[in-house]
Amino acid sequence: MTRVITYGTFDLFHEGHYRLLQRAKELGDYLIVGVTTEAYDKARGKLNVVDSLVTRIENVRKTGFADEIVIEETQGQKINDIRKFHIDIFVIGSDWTGAFDYVKDYCDVVYLERTKNISSTMLREKNSPIQRVGIIGTGRIAERFIPEAKLVSGISTQGVYNPHTKSAERFADKWEINFYKDLEAFYQASDVVYIASPHETHYQYIKTSLEHQKHVLCEKPMVLQKKQAEELFECARERKLILLEGIKTAYCPGFHKLLGIACSGIIGNIRNVEACFTKLEAQVSRELTDKKYGGSFTELGSYVMLPIFKIFGKEYNSLQFDSIRDEKGLDLFTRTTLSYPSGVATATCGLGVKSEGRLLIAGTKGYIVAEAPWWKTTYFEVHYENAEKIEKYSEIFLGDGLRYEISDFLSMINGSNSSEFKLTRGESVAMAEIMEKYLRKEGRG
Repeated sequence: MTRVITYGTFDLFHEGHYRLLQRAKELGDYLIVGVTTEAYDKARGKLNVVDSLVTRIENVRKTGFADEIVIEETQGQKINDIRKFHIDIFVIGSDWTGAFDYVKDYCDVVYLERTKNISSTMLREKNSPIQRVGIIGTGRIAERFIPEAKLVSGISTQGVYNPHTKSAERFADKWEINFYKDLEAFYQASDVVYIASPHETHYQYIKTSLEHQKHVLCEKPMVLQKKQAEELFECARERKLILLEGIKTAYCPGFHKLLGIACSGIIGNIRNVEACFTKLEAQVSRELTDKKYGGSFTELGSYVMLPIFKIFGKEYNSLQFDSIRDEKGLDLFTRTTLSYPSGVATATCGLGVKSEGRLLIAGTKGYIVAEAPWWKTTYFEVHYENAEKIEKYSEIFLGDGLRYEISDFLSMINGSNSSEFKLTRGESVAMAEIMEKYLRKEGRG
C-alpha cells in the first residue's frame, strides 16, 4: 500500500483544493490530509482565515478523497506524522516548490502544479468569495507580492499583464499564472487589480481598472499629482470600489503600536519627527536611470512622509526640499523639512548616500526611537529624562510585510471599514501633492 499525505488550510474551499486532493489521491492507495488549526495558521503568518476548522475539515471530507484527516497544530508536526503514518509520498502545491525538500530524507516529495484558473462560481454564494487578482507589472515588488498573497486567505493570483509580452510570459511561467497580451482579456479574468508598474503609468492603469469595475491596490507613490489622486478616489467612490495605496508600513502592526504609544501622551506633546530611509542602489537601476521619474524622493519619499502625516497631519506651514544630485540631475539624497504650528519634521531619503535610517519622535516628556528598518517596525524604545528609564516594545513582522496591506485591502472589499484609518484617502492625496511639488521644483513636473 502506497501512503500519501498532504497539508493545507483549505479555507474557502475551491476547485484548486479539489484538484490537489484528487491528484494526491491518484498517487497512492491511502491519502491522509492534514488540516491546519487557526492558531497554527496565525503562527506561520497566514492571515484572514474565514472558515472555521470544523467547516474546513468537513469540506475536505465531502470530496471523498481523504481516507483519513488529521489536525496540524504545530511546527515540526509534518515529520512526526510522516514517521507515525509510514508515509511514502508527501504532496504539496507547486507554489511551495523547494520549501519542503528537507522531507526527502524521510519520503518522496511531489510538488503538484497549481490550478491557474480558479473559478469562484460556487463561492459567489458565500459572504466572502475568493478574489481573483490580476497583476500589472513584473518588477521586484510584483515578485514579492505573489508569495505574500498566498498567505492571505480569500485571494488567488490568477494572471499578469505587461505591455512587454515576453516579460509577462517569463513572470507567468515562474509563478504558474496566466499572462495576457490583451488588457481587456486581463480585466475579464480579474476581480481586483494590483498595480506594480513604473510610477508614471499608475494613473492611467488605475483609471482604466476602476472603469472596468475593479478594486485597485496600487504601489506607492500611487500618483504624482494631487488632482489625479482626487479624481481617482472620486471615481472609486462613485463606483463603490476600493482604491488603496500600498505603503506597506502603513499596515504594519508594529508601526501602529508605535503610533499608539506616541499619541498616548506618555512622551508629552510631540514637537519633532525625524524619519530617514536610505539604501544604496546600483547605478544601472531604474531608480537611478529614469531622468524624469527616478531618484530618491519618488522612490522612498512616501515611507518617510508617512509618520509625519500620521502624527502632525496634512496641514503644514512651510515645506522645503534640499537634494544632492548626480550628473544626470537625479537626487541621490533628499531632505524634506516641514514646519507645523506645533512642531517641525524632517523626512530624509537616499539611494546614493547611506545614512543612519531611523525614526525619532520627540516630545516634551521623552522620545521614541525605532532603528532601521523602522519601516518594518518590530522594535522601538521610549526614553525619558531619566536615562535609566527605558521602555521597550516589540511586535512581529512577517515576511516582506505585503500580506498586511493585502489582508486589509481584502477586508475593505468585503465591507469592513476598520482599516481605513491606517492610510486615509486624504493622506494619499497629500502624498501626491508633495510628490507634485517636488517634481515641479526639480523641473520634472
